[in-house]
Amino acid sequence: MKLLIALCLQEDRQTVAAIFKKAEIGIYSAVETTGFKGFAPANLLSEWFSSSSGDAFNSALLFSFTTTQLAAKALLLVKQHNINNPTNFPIRAFIMPVEASTYDI
Repeated sequence: MKLLIALCLQEDRQTVAAIFKKAEIGIYSAVETTGFKGFAPANLLSEWFSSSSGDAFNSALLFSFTTTQLAAKALLLVKQHNINNPTNFPIRAFIMPVEASTYDI
């Protein structure tokens, strides 16, 4: 079992959902988040309430616990999408191993 994670701008959330569908990943979760791009101070606590830590972007994190084959298929589709649609904010995707679980896929 693998944990597939995709990070994107909020505007690309439907694109990632379509990639998951094309990869035959039918079950996934999505979380809205804020991404930051720019300089981050060495001590984040000193800048806790400051807005000077960089530009903020509305982002989405989509993830699925899936098989090795489906995760690899989705990762390939994300890579192809990024090549065909160059941008300063490409979709980022990662595959992580799941060492233990309460169920099997």
